[in-house]
This record gives sequence, structure tokens and C-alpha cells, in this order.
Amino acid sequence: MTYLAVGSRVGIRRVSRRDRSEFLTLNRESAEFLAPWMPGAPITTPEAFDAYIERFIGPAHDGFVICRLDTGAIAGRANINNIIRGTHQAGTLGYNAYAATAGRGYMTEGLRLLVQYAFGELAMHRLEANIQPSNTASLNLIKRAGFQREGYSPNFQFIDGAWRDHERWAITAEMV
Repeated sequence: MTYLAVGSRVGIRRVSRRDRSEFLTLNRESAEFLAPWMPGAPITTPEAFDAYIERFIGPAHDGFVICRLDTGAIAGRANINNIIRGTHQAGTLGYNAYAATAGRGYMTEGLRLLVQYAFGELAMHRLEANIQPSNTASLNLIKRAGFQREGYSPNFQFIDGAWRDHERWAITAEMV
């Protein structure tokens, strides 16, 4: 397995079509776990997965999986969305663990690797993450990854049937 960056327990690589079966299984098993936090329907069908992969063809989005080094299994995923180049060099980070792997530190290590990769190989300057205030696990994760709270956005995103408030967190290359 070729990884873009490797830590002590996980590696990151781009999501690909060969991940379909494992990705769909993880999303099906974690649908209830993720529903309160993730926008849109869970990616649980081959068609939804294909549409997800298609997003990463253009320059505005990049998709990654965080894999355990001991087994190669996917422990989580992360996307850099809404990438703006030029004078911004910025993007919005989205991510999730899966029910079977949450709380084991894989995402902390994986997001740290992704931040380094984004600021190095991808020449990004800023990453932003928007998180619901009640999502304590995600807030703790983003803090461990080095992000700082910047603000609060009421009714920011439609998730699980309602417009949800979010905290805005960010990290820049100078902070790493």
C-alpha cells in the first residue's frame, strides 16, 4: 500500500474506486453513529460512492482515507473541500471516524498527517473545520490536531433534518 504520509499507527492515502466495498460497509455500519453530524444521506450505495469519488476529479475537492498500518483497514476518512487557490490557498476540512474505530486515536494521528501533507505537498496555507457545538468528540479531535477556534456560525449547515449551528476552527501553515 502506498501512502502519502505515514505515522506510527496510520497512513493516509487518496480514496479510490478500489475502496468501494469497504467504504460502503463502514458507512452502513456507522449510519446511525454519523447521522447527527454528517450532511446529506450516508454513502451506502455504489451509486452514492461513485458520485462521491467523482467530486475529487476537479481541483475544488480532495478525498482521503486514514488507514491502520497493521491491517490496511480504513479507520476514517477526510476531505478537503471548497479549495481556493491564488491568494487564499485554503480549504474546508471534513472528516469522520467510523463506529468501530472511534475513540482509538486513529483520527488524531490521521488528521495531523493530513494537515502536514496539505501544508507541504498541496501547498495549502489554511484549513478550516466547522463543527456542531454538541459534537464534543469532534471538537476534542480538532483541538488535538492543532486547530484554534475562530468563531460561531448560527444555522450554518442542514444536517439530520435541521439547520445546525457550528463552531468555526482553523489552522494555518504558520501554526504547525
